[in-house]
Amino acid sequence: MNDSKVETISRLAQWRIDSLGPCSFRRSDAFKVGIWNWYLSIEKNRYLYVRLFPEPCRTSKEQPPVARFVLRVANAGANRKPYISPVHERLLRTSDDFVWPVDSTFQGRFIIDVEFLDLKISPISGGEASSIWPNQGAMQAFASRSTLQSLARMLGEGIHTDVTINTLNGSLRAHKAILSASSPVFASMFTHDLKEKESSTINIEDMSLESCTALLSYVYGSINQEEFWKHRLSLLGAANKYGIADLKECCEESLMEDINSSNVLERLQEAWLYQLNKLKKGCLTYLFDFGKIYDLREEINTFFHHTDRELMLEMFQEVLTVWKPI
Repeated sequence: MNDSKVETISRLAQWRIDSLGPCSFRRSDAFKVGIWNWYLSIEKNRYLYVRLFPEPCRTSKEQPPVARFVLRVANAGANRKPYISPVHERLLRTSDDFVWPVDSTFQGRFIIDVEFLDLKISPISGGEASSIWPNQGAMQAFASRSTLQSLARMLGEGIHTDVTINTLNGSLRAHKAILSASSPVFASMFTHDLKEKESSTINIEDMSLESCTALLSYVYGSINQEEFWKHRLSLLGAANKYGIADLKECCEESLMEDINSSNVLERLQEAWLYQLNKLKKGCLTYLFDFGKIYDLREEINTFFHHTDRELMLEMFQEVLTVWKPI
């Protein structure tokens, strides 16, 4: 086993150390989160000192990261007691910029986690630092800027709209042709002799006006990142219902980016409901391969009382895979 390797998933990095032995210092291999390569190092004295720092290179020199993160140190095994740092937010350039002393002596195998809550970068030309998550402009990669601007005007100004959408708490106007091009379900409504074709009305009463506005913003190419992130679970349900495959994929990728202990079970349930295999695998990896299931015992008990039996079976199979004898 490589004692210096750091495993990563989403925004979590985990370093498993078999034993410090006679060594008083150890540094991990480089691992990538965001656009930077990172290192962890430990030094054993009266305290266990943990450092986090970016790899010295042109990127970290010209655009050093402003990292917001939490560290955890725990003995390996089912009964481990974690030592959890406060939330830190630091400009990190060198190995001296952040040092966390842990007032405990760890014997045998132990684990160091670093969970990046946010990573910011300052523009080369100067200015305020901005988050690298989510990836700005990803929603507008499917068409040219001029076409998107025209579509946004058509929606925003109601230019030649020909269909009404009734939501849970309000109505919107849109265009049959654009809805049909984005969704085979909408296309079927307006092609066959259905009530939607005759009345030029669609009832989407399982979405709020705000969420449906976000759905139309995506379809018309004018959605922004804040709007997308706020409504992504509702958008995922709509994408599944109306067969909007690219939106469903975007939602899955987005939900993969910020898996953490407070949302992993909810994400796992959504992955099962909407058949999102990548997200499901990511959640199971986070829980079992990275050992986070130990931190969620009460939540897991509640989850098992309400979840699907087949999903429970998959989780138990994952347990057997992780814990099988070597």
